[in-house]
Amino acid sequence: MGKIVTFGELMLRLQPFNYERFVQCSQVEFTFGGGEANVAVSLANYGLDAAFVTKLPAHAIGQAAVNSLRRYGVDTNKIVRGGDRVGIYYNEKGASQRGSVCIYDRANSAISQAKREDFNWDEIFEGVEWFHFTGITPALGANVVEICREACKAAKAKGVKISCDLNYRGKLWTRDEARAAMTDLCQYVDVCISNEEDAKDVFGIEAEATDIYGGKLNHEGYKSVAKQLADKFNFEKVAITLRESHSAFDNGWSAMLYNAETDEYCFSKKYDLHIIDRVGGGDSFGGGLIYSILTGKNTQETVEFAVAASALKHSIGGDYNMVTVAEVEKLAGGDASGRIQR
Repeated sequence: MGKIVTFGELMLRLQPFNYERFVQCSQVEFTFGGGEANVAVSLANYGLDAAFVTKLPAHAIGQAAVNSLRRYGVDTNKIVRGGDRVGIYYNEKGASQRGSVCIYDRANSAISQAKREDFNWDEIFEGVEWFHFTGITPALGANVVEICREACKAAKAKGVKISCDLNYRGKLWTRDEARAAMTDLCQYVDVCISNEEDAKDVFGIEAEATDIYGGKLNHEGYKSVAKQLADKFNFEKVAITLRESHSAFDNGWSAMLYNAETDEYCFSKKYDLHIIDRVGGGDSFGGGLIYSILTGKNTQETVEFAVAASALKHSIGGDYNMVTVAEVEKLAGGDASGRIQR
């Protein structure tokens, strides 16, 4: 099996201990995370050859970011070193009826200042089978949109499959900016990952009779969303994660996978989650999806594995999903007891 390459920003995550608010905390936890890096860690933990590409400063904080990936077996050899700062995000964990809060401090980060010539995509994609990026990365600037476009073109020229998680972030760009950039980039994408909001925010495609805040989801509406996305961009597969938010702690979690080639819609079982940390939940779904497709699982098996992987991530602190294939398959197979293993 060929290598998987993911491309994006790896950030420093600063978070108050436990469930403290920013205004009351006196200490913060220091970790790293970022959408595409989180996917690479998942895939490496599943035993696949996963590489992460970005640009990071050559100073100690940049090296600490690189080391955070190396400890889980992610290939960091194609990371470009340069620039002055690592992007930061401050994360305040929600509790009960108080939602989580994320504040970005990523302006002028190394990757946001990167240039096209920083990355030799023909070399990066040598021996590669899959390329993954998210809508967060092109949101960092027009220069990064151009870098993503160059990466997609090079991947297509080498026959590399491309997946993209739309991941709209309103704090980084406007809906109009996102629509223009992602309409261009999605012409290269084979597998699209979205959620109940992203398709609407980016492309104006919305599920009918769905209340994401009241917890009411309409499966037929999401089948329509997936079909519209596939028809618009000729996607091979469209995955839509379905989150029913009852509180910051308690969510219903499931997903749908549409296989355009067979016109097959498969819905996963739903998990009732009691959340420890939801950051990276969507990325762990993406990692599970890519793993399942590359290892030949059918459509139903693929969506069940991806949702189970993500359900487990919600029980783990930090961005990275530190679970094994055996643990995911146990949950996907129906064992959700959480009983102690002796």
